[in-house]
Amino acid sequence: MTRNFEKCLVVILKNEGGFVNHPKDPGGITNLGVTKRTYEHFLNRSVSEQEMRDLTAHNVAPVYKKMYWDKVKGDQLPEGLDLCVFDFAVNSGPSRAIKTLQLIVNSKPDGIIGTNTLNALDTVIKETSLIHVCTLYSNERNNFYKSLSNYSVFGKGWSNRVDHTLEIALLRIK
Repeated sequence: MTRNFEKCLVVILKNEGGFVNHPKDPGGITNLGVTKRTYEHFLNRSVSEQEMRDLTAHNVAPVYKKMYWDKVKGDQLPEGLDLCVFDFAVNSGPSRAIKTLQLIVNSKPDGIIGTNTLNALDTVIKETSLIHVCTLYSNERNNFYKSLSNYSVFGKGWSNRVDHTLEIALLRIK
């Protein structure tokens, strides 16, 4: 695991908290931000509610690395932006997180970070700044949440999460 992955994972775990099973959360049973469905997919087997309750940071780190960090190419993103994209991937899926990044850097929104996306990102950073990119990304993230039907239930928490993530990201840039 990379040094930035571990630093970012600390923030993700703080944002995610512990065990929840909110009736209005489409993720269902979740612990440390990992849904039962995601954990079962990762392990390629069924898991019980007790297994979900017993998850530790050590258990979920490989899930986050493989299913989120690696998919958003966290190691290839600038520090600060890596956290913003990783956190959005965890909360709303890697494809949406990547497409949002691609849209703000004027790259084809195909949900896969490749050379074209990374080159477009470099260009936008040179033309504006990494701080601008992170801020714009966070604004787009908030706009997405506001479009969701369950925003009235979870919106304040989502907005706080975006603000917290951006604040830490900007500290890492300076």
